[in-house]
Amino acid sequence: MKFICLVYAEPGAVSNLPDAEREALDRDSLAYDERLSAGGHFLAASALQGVKTARTVRVRQGKPLVLDGPFAETKEVLCGFIFIEAADADEAMRLAEGIPMARVGTIEVRPELRF
Repeated sequence: MKFICLVYAEPGAVSNLPDAEREALDRDSLAYDERLSAGGHFLAASALQGVKTARTVRVRQGKPLVLDGPFAETKEVLCGFIFIEAADADEAMRLAEGIPMARVGTIEVRPELRF
């Protein structure tokens, strides 16, 4: 089964860390991706630009409405993802617990919708 691990954090959570901590988090994140890959779990991962670059689009009654910023009003914002392969939801959660960004943010784990 495929799962997406959505990484949320408050804006500045990483950039406000002391240099050594931020560098360790980056290093740990890359190393964790390599461990996932070696175990056959890694499919893709990417960090996102800051929330100030986000735009939201909705189409209602055939008319698009485009807004600057994220859709939801929340302190934490989506800042990246890791797409993984896991045997089941329990294994996906165990893998998500190892994501280094969980130390400063929140990881939402959702299965891929299969048709």
